[in-house]
Amino acid sequence: MSTEYRNFLALSYEELEEKNLQAKSDRLNRVAIDKIREERLKYLTDEKRIKAVTVLFSDLEGRLHLLDYDKKFLLGAYENLTFDGSSIRGFTAQKESDLRLGIDWSAFYWVPADVFGNGKMLVFGNVIDKDGTPYAGDLRGVLKSYAEKLHKEKNYTLNAATEIEGFLFAGKDAEHTFHETGKFQFINTGGYYHVLPLDPLRQFIDTAAEVQRAMGFQNEKDHPEVAPSQFEINFGYSEVVAAADQIQLYKLLCRQIANNCGYTACFLPKPVVGVNGSGMHSNVSVSEGKKNLFWDEKGEEQLSKFGWDFLDRILSKALDLCLVFNSSVNAYRRLDPHFEAPNQIRASATDRGAMIRVPIGNSRSMRIEVRAVAPDANPYLSMYSIFKTGVDGDLSKENLRGGGRYLPDNIYTAIEDFKSSKWIAEILGSDVQGRYVDLKQAAADRCPRLLGTIVKGSEVQFHHAVYNQSLWNLF
Repeated sequence: MSTEYRNFLALSYEELEEKNLQAKSDRLNRVAIDKIREERLKYLTDEKRIKAVTVLFSDLEGRLHLLDYDKKFLLGAYENLTFDGSSIRGFTAQKESDLRLGIDWSAFYWVPADVFGNGKMLVFGNVIDKDGTPYAGDLRGVLKSYAEKLHKEKNYTLNAATEIEGFLFAGKDAEHTFHETGKFQFINTGGYYHVLPLDPLRQFIDTAAEVQRAMGFQNEKDHPEVAPSQFEINFGYSEVVAAADQIQLYKLLCRQIANNCGYTACFLPKPVVGVNGSGMHSNVSVSEGKKNLFWDEKGEEQLSKFGWDFLDRILSKALDLCLVFNSSVNAYRRLDPHFEAPNQIRASATDRGAMIRVPIGNSRSMRIEVRAVAPDANPYLSMYSIFKTGVDGDLSKENLRGGGRYLPDNIYTAIEDFKSSKWIAEILGSDVQGRYVDLKQAAADRCPRLLGTIVKGSEVQFHHAVYNQSLWNLF
């Protein structure tokens, strides 16, 4: 149905960028939430062209869910937005299904109408249990609480930026029909940094970059990646919760833009055997006030002792965390040493096979890069695990940086390591740990135990990004 003659909100990209950057600044500067809520409610009330507000939340595996609320209803009921948690895999059982969504008014986005629809706004929500407490299975809420606790107690700000790789394949339903076709079709074969100016891949990247810019991502660079039809669109550092939100939005807008162009944006870690897979390299640092705690001009690789201790704690828990970073059957294809796989449990300034890299930096940009994270990982769980381990984990006395140990090459071993981890039980709670194991075990059991040299249909069919309720029930 045409919306041409309806008076719904559709702002220019320039106006969108200005509004989203201001909202991002308010968030970074920790403007009082009461003030932000008051401003957002007034805006929604006064702006008559808004028809609905889309509230976003993520399940335990990191799958993004969207609920559209009529604006007038939301204005009157935003403190009591209930939903059925038993319909979300990994959330509540049927007998205790009622959950609520709490609006995170600081995580408010103005969106391009040509991608998200006219007259809509986006806002992230946190899941609240029926007793009014944060829901333990909502890792966004867990991450947000942890970041706020560190800021309050130590004046720490947790910073993150990710480099998310993906593939662009021919056809709108390339993932959904893979079990029938057995292959993905590239739309470009140019490779690293190489593409014609108006090539389909370049046009997709340009469009996605424009949308990101309008949504306040603060882009840095974008380019085709090493493999055919592979892309990477980088954006700047943010406070960790905003950074994780941007990961979810990045994948959402890429999928929608690709669909608009007749393609599929795919974030499987290794959709095609024989070419490089896709990663979600996670650059992280901690600042105290305006001081980057990872910087030391005289330190080894100019990384401070605080930074090296942070890094060593992650290396010491590498096996515990592997299932967090590599959460799907397909992810273990990516950990192949023939394709720059970051599967070595060590740190290096130069070797891209190391699990953690120490990039060249300065007083502002010094960071560590956790390379072992796949693009289908739950970004909130991944970021929480990195920072919680790096800041609060036990500091091992072993020499962990020399190598000699490797991440698992299959999901079954990773599940066992995660399942038996006392550290995971401590940081997530045994209930959430058990639920996550059950989800991953179910996915593994629906796929061949041995990966082999061909991507199997079940790896794609039962992958959480293309999850279909009826498909699982037919198994």
